[in-house]
Amino acid sequence: MSFLQAVRGVSEERAPIWLMRQAGRYLPEYLRIKSRSSFEEMTRSPDVAAEITLQPLRRFPLDAAIIFSDIMTPLEALGIEITFNPGPSIAQPLRTRAQIEALERREDVAPYVGEALRIVRAALPAGVGLIGFAGAPLTLAAYVIEGGGSKEYALFRQFLHSDPAALHLLLEKLTDLTIHYLRMQVACGADAIQLFDSWAGLHDEQAYREFGLPYYRRIMDALAGAGAARMFFALGASHLIDVIAEIPAEVVSVDWRTDLTAARARLPGRALQGNLDPAALYADRATLTAEAKRVLHAGLGGAHIFNLGHGIWPSTPIDAVAHLIETVHDYKRT
Repeated sequence: MSFLQAVRGVSEERAPIWLMRQAGRYLPEYLRIKSRSSFEEMTRSPDVAAEITLQPLRRFPLDAAIIFSDIMTPLEALGIEITFNPGPSIAQPLRTRAQIEALERREDVAPYVGEALRIVRAALPAGVGLIGFAGAPLTLAAYVIEGGGSKEYALFRQFLHSDPAALHLLLEKLTDLTIHYLRMQVACGADAIQLFDSWAGLHDEQAYREFGLPYYRRIMDALAGAGAARMFFALGASHLIDVIAEIPAEVVSVDWRTDLTAARARLPGRALQGNLDPAALYADRATLTAEAKRVLHAGLGGAHIFNLGHGIWPSTPIDAVAHLIETVHDYKRT
């Protein structure tokens, strides 16, 4: 059940497991911290972020921890002001080339995240992996142009078509920021990094090849040989899997809408991660067991890290999480 082996392509007898958003909102101990702290305070205090990161590891025998932070965190190093209400809100959305040209990166990109990683690294039991992460440039661009979350991201998509050169300039700056940020996380103890492209599903293949693939290749190439496994997750991106196959990452995380067996055929040589529907955690125990085993069976044929197909939901029953982890650990892949 070694996460550290699986991310490097070793097909283990039992699949390791961690859960996206495992640190946070479904745990009562997290909610107690949240009741007295803002989200900004929680993410920017290394001691608090480290405590939240470690909370699920105290409850469950998970095989990896993921640092408690947010994909928007490094943007302040470009002078982009962000608040959370509760989702991200950009004080001054980037809607002109002049605004983009004026962005300059500070040298210290979210140093408190690095300190939180060092605290967690020192506290983790031997053999438990530590995951750092960042948002993919195309997803970050969607937020900073739109001004926050959106169903259609109409303003962002209009910008992509009306001024593609300006968007490329923004993506260049976001890519440089992301490389700097992720190298820092690796230096502070991350065993693996995951690049989250939360809004990949907005794009067709042609757009993704132009505005996504070159930048993701640069980020992953910059991390090659840094000592951490590279993981990539694109949400709602089943139609983009052939493009994703060209991104140099050891692990591809798959959402719940993509069959792992089919993904294995189109992503040869990669460890796969995923992909239980988060809603399955609300099923009765027998159904949850069956669903977990279905995912585990689909993950055969190569290295597999069990995970959800997206983040855990806030109202998820804690006993269901415990049962899921036990089911995964008990399942023999050989």
